[in-house]
Amino acid sequence: MIRGVGKSMRMKRVIDSAGVSVICALDHGMTSPQFLEPLADITTRTKEAVAGGANVIMMSKGMIRIAEPAFAPTTSLALLLSASANPEKGEPEVVQIAEVEEASKLGADAVVLFTALSGHSEPGMIRTLASVGHGCESLGIPLIAEAEFPTTYASVDDLKDRYGFEYLRRNVRLCGELGADIIKTNWPGDAASFRKLVEAANGIPVVLAGGSRLEDDELLGRMESAMSVGAIGCSVGRNIFMHRSPEAITRALSRVIRERWTANKAMAALQQELGSVAAR
Repeated sequence: MIRGVGKSMRMKRVIDSAGVSVICALDHGMTSPQFLEPLADITTRTKEAVAGGANVIMMSKGMIRIAEPAFAPTTSLALLLSASANPEKGEPEVVQIAEVEEASKLGADAVVLFTALSGHSEPGMIRTLASVGHGCESLGIPLIAEAEFPTTYASVDDLKDRYGFEYLRRNVRLCGELGADIIKTNWPGDAASFRKLVEAANGIPVVLAGGSRLEDDELLGRMESAMSVGAIGCSVGRNIFMHRSPEAITRALSRVIRERWTANKAMAALQQELGSVAAR
């Protein structure tokens, strides 16, 4: 893929020297139907994720003003450009609330756009995605497109049954067609199906979304499976910042993704670390 120098330089930070990306999404204040209490202390949540091995933090333009001191010199900011209007509904409408130029001013290495297809808002969503893709090319900033189900506040199994696998595959491909540099997508239920999503991206890097709250072993198992069929990392929010030890679970994810530990090995180390914390 041919890129300008600016985008290539930023991509080297978003996808690290190991060829992977461990992304922590702390942007749920823009999308959640309810306020999520752990995000009340955005600076601490950022410090925990960075300490655990996250090399990218997804965040809004308001919160980066507060959390910037918690970023390490090598931590990348991925600025969220969208919010969900009426998120309590089954298919909230995605509204663009920031511009690519703002991301550049804030020192972001990437921008993020949630891409929800289907329904009356789909034409506008496609126009927004195309416009953001154009802006990213003009300014040399990578675009992370979230090719996900219309809402992320239900179980993946329920959403898969409602929308079907082909919804995700079409979304992944559309995001790639309209200029995404990294595509984030949901777990479709098994590794073989996830491989098809990677193939639909046609060489554009794919990261697995964490989705709704999971047991630790399920989360790590999904990540191991996704990596085995071509994912280059993860983008996890609630399963990190709502965890009893955000740093420990981020470290476990980093071990599976960056060091290619098995999920079982990472889970055993996580349990040992959590036991040590509890004993203090």
